[in-house]
Amino acid sequence: MTLPRLYVIADAGVLLSRGVTLLTFTTELRAAGVTLLQYRDKDAGPQAVLRNAELILEAFAGSRTTLLMNDRSDLAVIAGWDGVHVGQEDLPPEDARLVLGVNKVIGLSTHTEAQVIAADAGAADYVAIGPVFATGTKLDAEPVVGLEGVRRARALTRKPLVAIGGITRENARSVIGAGADSVAVISGLFVPGESVEKVARDFLEILR
Repeated sequence: MTLPRLYVIADAGVLLSRGVTLLTFTTELRAAGVTLLQYRDKDAGPQAVLRNAELILEAFAGSRTTLLMNDRSDLAVIAGWDGVHVGQEDLPPEDARLVLGVNKVIGLSTHTEAQVIAADAGAADYVAIGPVFATGTKLDAEPVVGLEGVRRARALTRKPLVAIGGITRENARSVIGAGADSVAVISGLFVPGESVEKVARDFLEILR
C-alpha cells in the first residue's frame, strides 16, 4: 500500500484537553485535504466510540480519506471503516485480519528493532515506529528512538513506515529524510493562534 505523507491521529483525550470538539477537528482536517485519519479513544465505551466513528465518517463523506480505528477491529468492522491500528499489547495483526478480512488496512506500532523485524514478517500492512522525539501525548510512552531509530527501522522493513512521536512542522522533513514514508501527528496540529486547518495545510505543503 501507499501511505500519504501526513497521518493524522484524532486522540479523544487530546481533543478534550484542548477544548476542541471532534466535529470541529474533523471538519478542519477535511477542509485542509487530510486523507488518512486514525481515531483513538482509550476511555470511551463501544457505543460512544461508534457514535464518534459515525460523526467522523460523515465529516469525510465523499472524500477518499482512509479511516482507521485504534485497537478495536470489531468496531472498525461495525463502523464500516477501512481498517485498524494496533499496538504490541493489542490483538495481533494476524487475528485482526481474521476479524477485518483481506481488503482492510492493518497497522502495527513498534518500538524496537526486534518488533520491526516481526512486523515485517507478519500480517500488518504498514509499520509504525516511535516515539521519534519526546512526546507528552502518551504518559506510558516508550523510550525515544530518534531519527537513527527511524533509519534502522527503514533498513529492517520494506513495508510502508510511519514515524510517530513529537513530530512538528519544524522537524517533519527530517523524519521523512530518515526514511519514513509518513509522519503521524497528534499534538503537533495544535499551535496557539493558528487553526488546525492552517497547520494541517502547512504540514501537507512541507511534506510534498
